[in-house]
Amino acid sequence: MTINDVFLEHHDGAETAALLVELCDVYADAYGVEPGGEKTAAFRRRSEKQFERPGFGLVTARGGGRLVGFVFGYTLPAGDTHWWGGVQPEPSVEFLEETGSRTWVLSEIEVRRAWQGRGVGRALHDAALGARGEERATLATGPDAAAQPVYESWGWRRVGRIPGDEGDFYSAYDLFVLELPVSR
Repeated sequence: MTINDVFLEHHDGAETAALLVELCDVYADAYGVEPGGEKTAAFRRRSEKQFERPGFGLVTARGGGRLVGFVFGYTLPAGDTHWWGGVQPEPSVEFLEETGSRTWVLSEIEVRRAWQGRGVGRALHDAALGARGEERATLATGPDAAAQPVYESWGWRRVGRIPGDEGDFYSAYDLFVLELPVSR
């Protein structure tokens, strides 16, 4: 199957809650873990907290009658610099400023293993970010994550590293930024 066999659709937070079981299934498949396991349960808890955040948006990809991938995120609120907390090297005060409409967090982008490498991730990425009105987008990855070269090839630039919070999967995360609108 090719990207031409995939249907993309935008969803708001209320619609996303109804899709949570399917999202968890895609997440588990993408990571090669059990759908009811600890990693998927942590994803579920993280995700549910985001559905009502300002600027939340989800784009799904369906192919062959099932959900094959998704991307979602939310807008950083005005004055909230927690996202940037402790980033090194320390950026300028202007860089850290959040207005409530400046930065969209690309929180998750997942594609079933059988669909990876076929352009689904890029199509989801571009559909989600192409619909945004913010100035920029940001995302966090584990240090040396395999996806980092992919993000860089899509125009993202690494701006620094932040320490992880207690209980996080990684002890530190690399932060990336992409200026919007997205152009290919």
